[in-house]
Amino acid sequence: MASVELKQVVKSYDGKNNVIHGVDLSIAHGEFVVFVGPSGCGKSTLLRMIAGLEGISGGDVMIDGKRVNDEPPRSRDIAMVFQDYALYPHKNLYDNMAFGLRLRGTDETEIKRRVMDAAKLLKIDHMLERKPGALSGGQRQRVAIGRAIVRQPKVFLFDEPLSNLDAQLRGEMRSEIKKLHQRLGATIIYVTHDQVEAMTLADRIAVLSAGRVMQYASPSEIYNQPAAVFVAGFTGSPPMNLVPCTLSGGQIDLGAGVTLPMPAALGGKTAASLSFGIRPENIALVSSAGSVSANAQVVITEPLGAETLVTFQVGNSEMVARCAANFAGKAGERMSIHLASEHMHLFDAASGVHL
Repeated sequence: MASVELKQVVKSYDGKNNVIHGVDLSIAHGEFVVFVGPSGCGKSTLLRMIAGLEGISGGDVMIDGKRVNDEPPRSRDIAMVFQDYALYPHKNLYDNMAFGLRLRGTDETEIKRRVMDAAKLLKIDHMLERKPGALSGGQRQRVAIGRAIVRQPKVFLFDEPLSNLDAQLRGEMRSEIKKLHQRLGATIIYVTHDQVEAMTLADRIAVLSAGRVMQYASPSEIYNQPAAVFVAGFTGSPPMNLVPCTLSGGQIDLGAGVTLPMPAALGGKTAASLSFGIRPENIALVSSAGSVSANAQVVITEPLGAETLVTFQVGNSEMVARCAANFAGKAGERMSIHLASEHMHLFDAASGVHL
C-alpha cells in the first residue's frame, strides 16, 4: 500500500490551454478513491498522469512521499487495469497473469504461488488453461484484475474497467471489486463516468468537470451536501431537482405565485440569481413534521416496480418526486406536495456554488 498526493497538477497539450487545472488531492494508504465525471472532464488523463503514461505540465505527483514526475511507469510500482482488458489472445489465463512477473525475472515457484492465490481470490482457478477468446467479458476482466494483483503493487489504477459489461454483470463485478479491496486493503484509484459505481465503491469521490475537482469528499457528503450545482446534478438517479428561484420577504419564490417558507438554515443567503435544489426522495405527498408544502400538478408518472417517479409542475418549473409504488395520482391532477425543509439547498446560479 502507498499514499498518493497530487500537488497543483496541470496538463496542457499546447503549452497554453490547460486541460487539467491545478488539481490538489491527497489519497491515504489503503483508501479507495474514485474519479468521476462526464466524458472529457479529465479523469482518465489524471489517472494516466499518476501512472506515468501522460506527461505532467506542472505540479507534482507523489507516491508514498516520493516525487515521481520523471519516473517511467515501470518504476512507479503501480498496476493498471484497462477498460479493454488488454489480454494476450494467444496465451492462456495462467500465462497472461504470469507474463509481467516473468519479464521481471521472478522465480517460477513464486510466480505459480502468486497466480494461484490471485486466481482463487477471483474464482478463476478452474479455468487457467483457457484462452481469453473462450471467456465472457466478466471473466476477462477478472483475469486483467488478477494480472494486476500478482504484481503486488503499491497502487492499483482502474480505468473504467466495467464499461464494456452489461448492466447485470457490472453490478456483480462492482460487488466483487469492493470485496477485493476489503480483502487486500490496497490503495485503489478508480475512474468511471458512472456515478452509481462511484457512490457504491468509494471511500472518497473526486467529482471532476472540465479539468477541475468540483468536490472531494465521502459519498454521503457528495450526495447530501453537494458543494456546487454540477455535483448536485451529476449525482443521484434521478438527480437533485434544480430550479430557478428568487428570494422575497423571507420566502423562496418558485414563480407563478408559488412560494416556500425560507428554512432557518438558509436564512441570510443572498445572490443575484439563485437555484433551488431538493432530492426526489425529500418530496412527499403527505404532510410530515418539518416540511413545507406547495400546490402542484402531476405531469407524468413512471412506475418502476418498487417505486414510482412522479414529475410535477411546481411554479414555473418541473420537479421529480420519488413516491411509493402504489401512487395513484394521474397526469393533470392537482395536489399538495411537501418538501423536507432540512434537505433544501440554494446555489448561486451564476457561479454554481452552494450557499
